[in-house]
Amino acid sequence: MKTVMIVDDASTVRMFHKMLVTSPDRIIEEAENGVEALEKAIGTNVDLFLVDVNMPKMDGYRLCKEIRLNKALRAVPIIMISTESANQDAERAYQCGANYYMTKPVDADTLKSVVSAVIGGEANE
Repeated sequence: MKTVMIVDDASTVRMFHKMLVTSPDRIIEEAENGVEALEKAIGTNVDLFLVDVNMPKMDGYRLCKEIRLNKALRAVPIIMISTESANQDAERAYQCGANYYMTKPVDADTLKSVVSAVIGGEANE
């Protein structure tokens, strides 16, 4: 089983992304912000983070940096998903340690493909 953590302050976005990446061989965890995500990730075997940029308490850039500083989490792939679509936003995400950057609204097929490429398996249709 692979664990995907979806981190977004909007419950509708989390629900949409969860619908796209759910499969029988994946466990989906959710968090509303970076602080909650880190708390849940410590001691959990997370295989992939889907992270929003703009969130309260701890934004996605800071979360990405914190993940990369954490010995147990630093190798976990991070896909940042944001409404920010300027090249500098993607560059900042990559500088913070993101592996992939997508803009909202995500293309469903693209998200499914990227997640499958990163952790294997296929999402439910």
